[in-house]
Amino acid sequence: MWETPVTDKKPKSYGRSKRGVELTEDVLDRMAADAEAGLDVTKLRRRPGRPSMGSGPADTFPIRLDPELRRAVDERAATDRTTASEVVREALRRYLKVSRRS
Repeated sequence: MWETPVTDKKPKSYGRSKRGVELTEDVLDRMAADAEAGLDVTKLRRRPGRPSMGSGPADTFPIRLDPELRRAVDERAATDRTTASEVVREALRRYLKVSRRS
């Protein structure tokens, strides 16, 4: 009845997955069908979370910094080869340790 014409044309690629699989229409259609059918949670890989920073789970504590202070924190983080968050945590620890002595 209907036949698909045979061509040497390569299927359109939409890039590659993290594992290097070429994402063609067929691959994306299969992925969509699998997603619609539902995931088998027993086959999912468990990934480790962030490492613990202290005695328990960490809270997020947003703060506002003026541009000059933020730039100074970023520069210190680059110098120390760490993150801006770690620079702020260490500065806060030192401040609180000194202020307890007073």
